[in-house]
Amino acid sequence: MTLKRHALRTLCVLAAATSLAAPLGALAQAWPGKQPIRLVAVFPPGGSVDQVSRLLAPHLQQELGQNVIVENKGGASGSIGAAAVAAAPADGYTFAAVFDTHGVNPSLIPNLPFDSRKDLSTVIVIGTSPMVLATHAASEFKTFADVVTAARQTKGASFGSIGSGSLGHLAMALLGKNNGLNFTHIPYKGGGPLMNDAVAGHVPLAIGSVFVVKPHVDSKRMRALAVTTSKRAPQLPEVPTIAESGFAGFEAPAWWAILAPAKTPPEVVARMNEAINKVMKNPDVAKRLEAQGIDVVGGTPQAGQAFIERQMDIWAKVVKDNNIKPD
Repeated sequence: MTLKRHALRTLCVLAAATSLAAPLGALAQAWPGKQPIRLVAVFPPGGSVDQVSRLLAPHLQQELGQNVIVENKGGASGSIGAAAVAAAPADGYTFAAVFDTHGVNPSLIPNLPFDSRKDLSTVIVIGTSPMVLATHAASEFKTFADVVTAARQTKGASFGSIGSGSLGHLAMALLGKNNGLNFTHIPYKGGGPLMNDAVAGHVPLAIGSVFVVKPHVDSKRMRALAVTTSKRAPQLPEVPTIAESGFAGFEAPAWWAILAPAKTPPEVVARMNEAINKVMKNPDVAKRLEAQGIDVVGGTPQAGQAFIERQMDIWAKVVKDNNIKPD
């Protein structure tokens, strides 16, 4: 009798486990047939996050057989959009397209309404890119050396970035603090507004990704002075690195990634990862990403998560050492 009760109890436990697992398995199998997929770009229109999202969306739509709708939800260095995705149902129909600020926000913004490490999971790292320090065509800054000369004086030099605590802001803060340079930061709400003012000469210097800066360099409305990676950008081969301009070892790449709510079924995350990897190998997509300065990374969700967590650790120290505060 005892053996029978034990066997019955075991069967009940197995049945319960199976019934719990079944909806997840069914969801993953049916995905994405239920409804359109929302891709939340966590910065306003015009910037690199928006452009990357809109480049990927139609190809993902074709690959997955479901509409992919890009929705801009900017503010607070991308954390407002990220928070919305963290709070969204983990059903595979909401994803976030984030920028490198996502790796900074946990140490920069007090009382974030979500845990960056626990409430969001990485689907894929799209790629990395040098950031470019640039100036408008009529600027007095002809070379990066001119910027350094100005920054050594009491008045210093002013620069704009896509927002307080953005990687561009942190890179310039790191450069200034470690080398006795006086930079004044002017935060903007995304790459679009920054470039509008930079092209018009309303801000003396601007730092942004190759993706967002290069079109204005190509049109001769802006002049690139230096890039933030240890190697020159293939798309701007004549532009020196900060490292080779007297600041050895300096490196600060921009990056983009796609995230999902943390409890999204692993099977769905894996399928989305596979679809994006495939889309980025499309010759047209690859060419357009390369033309805008993005070095495609791709790979697995696990590799992407490890990369982002390393970025969080690196920039947390810079935020603390430079006492950087959000807008």
